[in-house]
Amino acid sequence: MILQTRAGELFAGDKKVLKGWESFSGWYWFGVEVAEERKISEGSGSVLQDGSVMDDRIWFGFIQGFEEEWGYFSEAELLSMRGRVWPIKPQDLPHAGRRS
Repeated sequence: MILQTRAGELFAGDKKVLKGWESFSGWYWFGVEVAEERKISEGSGSVLQDGSVMDDRIWFGFIQGFEEEWGYFSEAELLSMRGRVWPIKPQDLPHAGRRS
């Protein structure tokens, strides 16, 4: 089992989950490490699908979609899908995700 709650905190494998997001489609993103910070003020913001540019964090983490996999994902991209994707509240994080 990849996701486990230990001492009131969520772990993906042996890595503590720092932040999580969920969606109406049943997908989950669990960030275990910030891989990169992109800031407009430093000339490295992320360009979204609508052409807008915003500050961003690129996370490495565990993703539960059609498949379960480890990979990189953009926080700005998730936030741009307002109403369909939302952050998981810290108090709910230890219980989030699909468990088998």
